[in-house]
Amino acid sequence: MTTIRSRQSLVQVILAILITMVAAGASGCASKDGKLQAGTKQPDKWLFEQGTASLQTKKWFKAREYFRQLIDSYPQSPHRPDAKLGLGDAYLGEGTSEALVYAQNEFREFLTFYPTNPRADYAQFKLAMAHFKQMPKPERDQTRTKEAIVEFQSLLDRYPSSSLRSEGSARLRDARDRLALSEYGVGLFYYRARWYPGAVDRFVALLKNDPEFTQSDAVYFYLAESLAKINKKPEALVSFDRLVKGFPKSQYAQRATKRIEELKIELTPGTVPPAGPKKL
Repeated sequence: MTTIRSRQSLVQVILAILITMVAAGASGCASKDGKLQAGTKQPDKWLFEQGTASLQTKKWFKAREYFRQLIDSYPQSPHRPDAKLGLGDAYLGEGTSEALVYAQNEFREFLTFYPTNPRADYAQFKLAMAHFKQMPKPERDQTRTKEAIVEFQSLLDRYPSSSLRSEGSARLRDARDRLALSEYGVGLFYYRARWYPGAVDRFVALLKNDPEFTQSDAVYFYLAESLAKINKKPEALVSFDRLVKGFPKSQYAQRATKRIEELKIELTPGTVPPAGPKKL
């Protein structure tokens, strides 16, 4: 009996040792379901890699889970700044109105906590993009557009040697065009409603505030026509002339050339302008 009991005890000891070894092996790595296990070597690195992999496959929610766990659990991790950016990118990638607001918060916090980080320019660019993605159509309120302009301009001002400068400049031009289109639309509405003084004010302000607007030729044309309508023909000639010389390939160039000839005749003493309606 003593021998049998001794053998049973030995078997139990061996089983206990095996169970312990198996458990230790399991705790030495992460589980296959993607959850971090106690004892994982470099857990912060593992979380960052998993978050990055999820981000690349557009699994936005899962990516945020990994990055958030790293940020909250490992404040001293060297991967924490990049995880903060990854979290912002995951919200930005999702693209919903709510997610874009969260993205703004993440990128802005990054710039607050890590202002000298080598990727600060990236955070600034993505912050601007979070606003850019919320820009409305020209006929709607342009608050978001103005915010995007401010953030893209900050990128250019604060990071003159950034590799993102070229793309940031292009996006800034897009945002400014959106804002300018909004102003142009109002001016054109006034023109068509025959409130020419209001149209003139809008067009003049637009050309002053954004002389590089990509549709400036249209602005010059309708500004000139509005000036002619309120009997400011010399000023109208100046605007038509700027259109023809500055935008020779514009769809408005031929019409502007014709209008210049007509206005010169009207302004010449003793001449009688040709009869007939004028097509605008």
